Amino acid sequence: MSVAPEIAILAEASLLIPAQPTRAGTPGTRPTLGTLARHLRILAASPERWWGRVRFDPDRSVRIEIEDQPEYGAWLVVLPPARPGQQSTGQDCDCDVAVVIAGEAIEGAPGGAVLRPGSTRVHGQRHRLRGHGAGYSISLHARAVPPGPAPGPAPDGAASVNPRPALSK
Repeated sequence: MSVAPEIAILAEASLLIPAQPTRAGTPGTRPTLGTLARHLRILAASPERWWGRVRFDPDRSVRIEIEDQPEYGAWLVVLPPARPGQQSTGQDCDCDVAVVIAGEAIEGAPGGAVLRPGSTRVHGQRHRLRGHGAGYSISLHARAVPPGPAPGPAPDGAASVNPRPALSK
């Protein structure tokens, strides 16, 4: 299996770019969409932080957790190309902000908006991504974690509630 040229370029660039630290926001506050987009730009510019974790599966999409911070979570989605005569199955997503790093993806139903590398996409509701074109698509996603009480034992032996919304698989 061959790798798309833009992915090979990312792999080479990962050897040249030093790691960039991210700064967390004020504890207990929900990051803005701009802050989430900044985190994704920093991650996208630092492939050495995630490139070694990327997996290509020709039969299904792959979701890879990259950051699990108190204020936000970030993950990669690797979408396989559609097989000849078939549409890509895609991946449900509940991110707030996404950016395509390599390849192309379609948002929503087949024939939806084509997402290309570089631009940041803001979302407010659950959506579906599908691979587009002949190569794999790699995208970064982030979702803010709503502020809430610190997780811990619930009173009276009740089950504790995780304040973080479930991220799509």
